[in-house]
Amino acid sequence: MPNKIIKNAMTVDVEDYFQVSAFEPYVEKKTWDGLEHRVEKNTNRILDSLAEFDTKATFFTLGWVAERYPLLIKRIISEGHELACHGYEHIRVTEQSPEQFRADINRTKKILEDLGGKEIKGYRAASYSINSENLWAHDILAEEGFKYSSSVYPVKHDLYGIPDAPRFCYKPIDGSDFLEIPITTIKIGQKNLPCGGGGFFRFYPYIFSKWAFHHINSSNKSAIFYCHPWEIDPDQPRQQGINLKTRFRHYLNLNKMEQRIRNLLTDFDWDTMENVFIK
Repeated sequence: MPNKIIKNAMTVDVEDYFQVSAFEPYVEKKTWDGLEHRVEKNTNRILDSLAEFDTKATFFTLGWVAERYPLLIKRIISEGHELACHGYEHIRVTEQSPEQFRADINRTKKILEDLGGKEIKGYRAASYSINSENLWAHDILAEEGFKYSSSVYPVKHDLYGIPDAPRFCYKPIDGSDFLEIPITTIKIGQKNLPCGGGGFFRFYPYIFSKWAFHHINSSNKSAIFYCHPWEIDPDQPRQQGINLKTRFRHYLNLNKMEQRIRNLLTDFDWDTMENVFIK
């Protein structure tokens, strides 16, 4: 039976379909405002499901999205969810200098706090792009008032990951209470398998994800699940000219994602990152 005692963290990375890192070579940022926007409608659908199941979640939100859809931000806050920072326009930390990173997180933090009226405590890097080469990002986040990051994926992947990072919540800065809360993995043999959401959740059969979360909860640990609003939208405009790997990763099982999320909401207990890991 699924574990209904341990609280897990439900998270949503609020970005539109054309803003994903894999589309960077194909979609210029200067064209974003001219494209069809679907993020507001899709995020509202996720909010509707969360309300139906009386579940609170953390919404790691782009400043670019927040500026254009302030009513969405107000709904997130008014319904008791946690608003958190995902950077301004989905620029990976690996593409920023420390000075650029500091400016980006401060700009976004101010936008979100002004719109939401609440302190922003959490940060998630675009494409989990805090790695072993830019751990300085943790220091800057702590200096700028953030309480936690959820930006490390302890797996080996062609685009991100720190395979030997701790699998569960840890303090990356000596003498600081700042937390890094890694994306959930399950250890099989000597290898960490990703099971925290996104494309992996769409790729695996649901029964595997259900088993993985139950296995983690049975060890008295909380898991993190993440998804994107575009992942529940099989009717989104199709990007032309992308390579086969990108096409497979982005469009796989979009038609199944919303029901799978609803299954998770039925099978496990969920709350915000702040309530599960910080309070």
